[in-house]
Amino acid sequence: MRSEGGAASNAAVDTMGCERLALSTASPRDQRFQTLVALMLSSQTKDTVNAVAMHRLQTELLPHAPGAPPGLNLENMLAVEPARLNELIYAVGFHNNKTKYLKQAAVICRDAHGGDIPDSIEGLVALPGVGPKMAHLCLSAAWGRTEGIGVDVHVHRITNLWGWHGNGGSKNPEDTRAKLESWLPRDRWREINTLLVGLGQTVCLPVGRRCGDCELGLRGLCRAAERKKVLEGRKLRESMAVRVKGDTVVKVEREKSEELEKELVVNEVVKDEGIDDKTTLVKKEEPEDEK
Repeated sequence: MRSEGGAASNAAVDTMGCERLALSTASPRDQRFQTLVALMLSSQTKDTVNAVAMHRLQTELLPHAPGAPPGLNLENMLAVEPARLNELIYAVGFHNNKTKYLKQAAVICRDAHGGDIPDSIEGLVALPGVGPKMAHLCLSAAWGRTEGIGVDVHVHRITNLWGWHGNGGSKNPEDTRAKLESWLPRDRWREINTLLVGLGQTVCLPVGRRCGDCELGLRGLCRAAERKKVLEGRKLRESMAVRVKGDTVVKVEREKSEELEKELVVNEVVKDEGIDDKTTLVKKEEPEDEK
């Protein structure tokens, strides 16, 4: 579905998702706080924009006291003026509300959780601006405990598109989470979010789905795939193929006509012979069976 090098690889979530934004050089406590902040900033915000806002917090938050370290930690969040915080996260969606939520959450972490973030779903959803999706993702990423599936718009949309929730579908992300958890093996709960979010960001888009580039569609495994796009994608793949014939690597481009089919061979390289790269027009052989 998201094989390396495929159309759905290298999605924004793979490099800039909330689980990956905490600095590895920070202490475990500060890493957990940074993960929480990244998730709180992420709603209605693209991963790329969120990553920029997080970088500003990690590099521009001033130390709360002389000699203290700068950057994103609980103490500096408590000390920063709301106006300055708002300026640093200005690019994210609903930055005014998130400024308030971050300041309030920092106070709760200090007063009710010993300066750390909550270590339970109940504690996390009690924070302002944190819902079930964020709570489950945070518990998994920050504390290494997966107690539920984080369902965002991509997971909700794609699983309904695939008909995973029966004829009636699911009503909302929480309904989707409950239905997924009823049958999906628990050891898949953490990875399902990243897999489907990445697919939704690259191929299975909300508008203009790229069914012709999707492995599931091309293999006939997606019931929602747009047939025209799949057929076009298959033809494109058939038009360009790489074959190995003995010691010759052949890049094939098929040109079809009613009676004749030829191969345009590009960059033919033969071992043990000093043949320069060339372009040769050859008569078509019987195609090998595709496996």
